[in-house]
Amino acid sequence: MFIHCLELHLSLSAHSLKEKRGIVKSILGRARNRFNISCAEVGRQDNPTVAVLGFVTVSPDKSISRTVLVRLEDWVYENWPDVEITGSDISEV
Repeated sequence: MFIHCLELHLSLSAHSLKEKRGIVKSILGRARNRFNISCAEVGRQDNPTVAVLGFVTVSPDKSISRTVLVRLEDWVYENWPDVEITGSDISEV
């Protein structure tokens, strides 16, 4: 069994925590439904202009779990043009 984590650092165009919450909840909810993964906001929760999101997947095949997270990063980049990915890290647990 292989467990991979993706940590995405995002720069947001939000001006308030309420606007940030709308963007983050949209990304997390759609990612759960589309990729069947676990995810949460894991850092910088008090700053409306940045977010740190964590995504986790489990698979019996090492390449499948990593590929899902790479596809997820591309999906965020393509579907949220107003969100800038400032950093990302995929690691095996």
